[in-house]
Amino acid sequence: MSDFPWTEKTIGRALAQKTFNRKYLVVVPNCTWTGYEADLLAVTENLRLIDVEIKISRSDLKADAAKDKWVKRTFAGYETRAVPMAGHGRTYERAVYDELRLTWPRSVWKHYYALPAAIWMDSLFDSLGSPASGVLLLSQSERGLEVKVARPAKPNRDAKPISPAAAVDLARLASLRMWESYAQLDAMQEVAA
Repeated sequence: MSDFPWTEKTIGRALAQKTFNRKYLVVVPNCTWTGYEADLLAVTENLRLIDVEIKISRSDLKADAAKDKWVKRTFAGYETRAVPMAGHGRTYERAVYDELRLTWPRSVWKHYYALPAAIWMDSLFDSLGSPASGVLLLSQSERGLEVKVARPAKPNRDAKPISPAAAVDLARLASLRMWESYAQLDAMQEVAA
């Protein structure tokens, strides 16, 4: 059944309904609350954040490691460069930053990649954004979509729980998105009628 039409939405829905449906307060799709886009952002019952990146191709998975969410940049000063020009030279200053590779995205307690099992190979572990990231593999069976943990995520012990007010804000965002989805569905049905 490897020809199942995998999309970010089908994977996100399966995770929300099968993996995060009992132990989590809220699951928000395409959320930038942490400062970087998470395909799914889940809030645990003890107010910790789980960031899930959904990938439907190997190239998309490999490209994730280059995202800014994996790098902390600190201003290190300016670099002066001379630019030779005919008859005279010019100089300019360019900001220089030190870069530190992060193990977890900012504020995140656990980070996962979720992707179809059919595209996974264990050699891809080396391509992930972090060795602390977990991997969730999805497959289609007679019982429906199934989620298997290929590697559990390592928790970020320094990630602080979010405040109750922040959890309410995320729940409000999820609720507003649900109502907007209903409005879009109604509009599509009106056009089809």
